[in-house]
Amino acid sequence: MSNVSTVLQQVTDRIRERSLVSRVRYLARIRAAADRPKGRKSMGCANLAHAFAAAPINDKLKLHAAKVPNLGIVSAYNDMLSAHQPFEGFPAQIKAAAASAGGTAQFAGGTPAMCDGVTQGEAGMELSLFSRDVIAMSTAIALSHDVFDAALCLGVCDKIVPGLFIGALSFGHLPTIFVPAGPMTSGLANSEKAKVRQLFAQGKVDRAALLESEGQAYHGPGTCTFYGTANSNQMLMEFMGVHLPGAAFVTPGTEMRSALTKQAAVRAVELANASSGSERTLFGEMIDERSVVNAMVGLLATGGSTNHTLHLVAMARAAGITIDWDDFSALSAVVPLLTRVYPNGSADVNQFHAAGGLGLVIGELLAAGLLHDDVKTVAGDGLWRYQQEPLLSGETLSWRDGPTKSLDAEVVATVAEPVSVTGGLQLLKGRLGRSVIKTSAVALEHRKVRAPARVFHTQSALKDAFDAGELEQDMVVVVRFQGPRANGMPELHKLTPFLGIMQDNGHKVALVTDGRMSGASGKVPAAIHISPEAADGGDLAKVQDGDIITLDADAGILEIEVDAAEWAARARAATPAELAAEGCGRELFAGLRAQVSTAETGATVLHFES
Repeated sequence: MSNVSTVLQQVTDRIRERSLVSRVRYLARIRAAADRPKGRKSMGCANLAHAFAAAPINDKLKLHAAKVPNLGIVSAYNDMLSAHQPFEGFPAQIKAAAASAGGTAQFAGGTPAMCDGVTQGEAGMELSLFSRDVIAMSTAIALSHDVFDAALCLGVCDKIVPGLFIGALSFGHLPTIFVPAGPMTSGLANSEKAKVRQLFAQGKVDRAALLESEGQAYHGPGTCTFYGTANSNQMLMEFMGVHLPGAAFVTPGTEMRSALTKQAAVRAVELANASSGSERTLFGEMIDERSVVNAMVGLLATGGSTNHTLHLVAMARAAGITIDWDDFSALSAVVPLLTRVYPNGSADVNQFHAAGGLGLVIGELLAAGLLHDDVKTVAGDGLWRYQQEPLLSGETLSWRDGPTKSLDAEVVATVAEPVSVTGGLQLLKGRLGRSVIKTSAVALEHRKVRAPARVFHTQSALKDAFDAGELEQDMVVVVRFQGPRANGMPELHKLTPFLGIMQDNGHKVALVTDGRMSGASGKVPAAIHISPEAADGGDLAKVQDGDIITLDADAGILEIEVDAAEWAARARAATPAELAAEGCGRELFAGLRAQVSTAETGATVLHFES
């Protein structure tokens, strides 16, 4: 595109050059798979009979003939998690819609789906990040039967969409559409929920009041309505063109949600039928350097989840594309922040959607040359289609131009008058390593903290110190041995109320950790994902109580004020024995902890093209 920003093009070119060898190998593999005879035509009769033995008779006749497209459904359904509970009825809708379009559909397989909201601060959280790679492998197992002509991936939450995405890229020769379930309807305001959490942490309200508040916030089917990792996932799928346009934030149980689900099946049949020529839409070809850069821009422009500085890296690598935190940093310098959605404001995603939503943001960024429009999507050529919004007239689904002006400038801003002239994520560098910080919800006066370190090895140790009244001072809280090799890199969101109270009491407070924070990371500056981690030779293991640390989000600095000679001579602390993870299934993941890559390379155990 001639109007693409210089920096955007430079970053894209740099990624393309860096990824040349691995990308060529990846494309050769999926194109060979696309050009070979379809599995249903080449496999043995006994193999084929196993694949269709339980199918309805009409589907069985179609499948035996191998003349109509067969869609593989991969779903993260379970009925415990609100975000995935709506998927229970989706396969039946998809099968009926596929039949109406002249195809068939089969439920290829399910993947696990765990909830970070349930496991925050609990032992199960140490399985959370690794669940992404398990989901990727589960997706590959589901599609490995080789009887499908296209795939539909049903998932929403934190590790689930990245896992499905990585697994689908292993079958990048198939057209693939992602099918969301949508956010729950709005409940208790996020600001009120956060207030009650802080009051509970201070002992000012009891557990019954806390549970009542949480139950009013998380109250029905659908995704949590704050802008965390789950809703950032849905944003990314729109920016990468793998949803139907405008599908992300339509609530479950509505006629529009059902219409979009059915249309996804119809469109998948259409894409499967267009198996050659310019209309061919192979998932692995569609996801290229430009679509990956578009996803990074979307993350920055909306103040999305820091978890995607891990997930997007791994997702890109699955397509033979190598990105790093320097790419995020370069884009953040020119991509403005355009949204105020909790924790970067008081609005939830339903209010964001009503104010103009993703279509408006995409339109603003396209007009400013901050997105690549010349990409292929499941809706056709060009990202411009994702400025549109779905319209339902009776049972007829169509698309119309979406809003071109914000209906609430406090929620969705413009490139001309942004929330911030730079993106919502920043790269920090210094002697402690490289890390990222989410700045979109951090007030300007809190973005630089210089204070003595207070070192902890567990979240519970910090809570104990808070309860004992030991934290009423300026400090940089260091929580280390929380990286992927140490204990699976759990989120440390349970620290948020304590840190927030310290800040509200007038203290300068920051968090420095090799662990993760939730996509709901908020007002306290947090240098996270420090790489290399303490358990892998990182200098975070050298920090001692009282060391002066400077975190400067605006300058991109994370530095410690210790004499160079002393620092070089100082020994690293050993990984604490209490972090030897056993129980709650953690012992089963010991092998993954031993071989996981660094945070900046995606914190993954999977091996991609190189």
